[in-house]
Amino acid sequence: MTPPVVVFSDVERTPRDPLLIVAIIAVALVFIRALAFTPIEALQGPAQKILYVHASSAFIALYIAFVLMAITSILYLWLKDEKLDRVASSAAEVGLVFTTVVLLTGPLWGKTIWGAWWTWDARLTSTLFLWFIIVGYGLLRGAVEDRGRRARYSAVLGILAALLVPFIHLSVYMFRTLHPMPILLKPSSPSMPPEMQITFFSAFGAFLLLFAALLRVRYRVATLRDRLADLEQERA
Repeated sequence: MTPPVVVFSDVERTPRDPLLIVAIIAVALVFIRALAFTPIEALQGPAQKILYVHASSAFIALYIAFVLMAITSILYLWLKDEKLDRVASSAAEVGLVFTTVVLLTGPLWGKTIWGAWWTWDARLTSTLFLWFIIVGYGLLRGAVEDRGRRARYSAVLGILAALLVPFIHLSVYMFRTLHPMPILLKPSSPSMPPEMQITFFSAFGAFLLLFAALLRVRYRVATLRDRLADLEQERA
């Protein structure tokens, strides 16, 4: 007797994630504050407001998503816990979304400030290279059917990809780049007025909340996918 397949009915009964709703509202409020209640920068003009999306997305992708991907990948290779593999893959996919935002908003800002949509700057180029690696990470997960082997291969690639994060961070110090130096995370006081700092940290908090919500949704999808695979294997 074949076991009943209940995955799809479970998905249909799953309520909307309240964290995701709160995150979307928080992001919308930050956009309103940035556009309507935050001063315009004297030299760069309105284009400077892209910073609140661009920099926040970069922080989330590089220092949270991909670091989480690397840590859980290392722990998976040690503990062989499938939950860790799901977290790693979820963090990689959500991090890819935020990195895409970075690569889209960067040229919009750069065209106004530098007069060019793209330049092969060290930070820009290394970030694009990391984006391609994470895309390859996703393709690898889709190409390997065996779950254990897929998790091991992905863990190794995820760890290697995360090694680019320190290089991207230090690239503005190691090379002569058009990309500006940090204006907040630096030894001296931040080079930003208090009103802009409030908007930036509000944007960072909202995007961090959005990251957590998307990570949780993506993890649930990965769990349901594994359950479905297990049920299909039992029926075979």
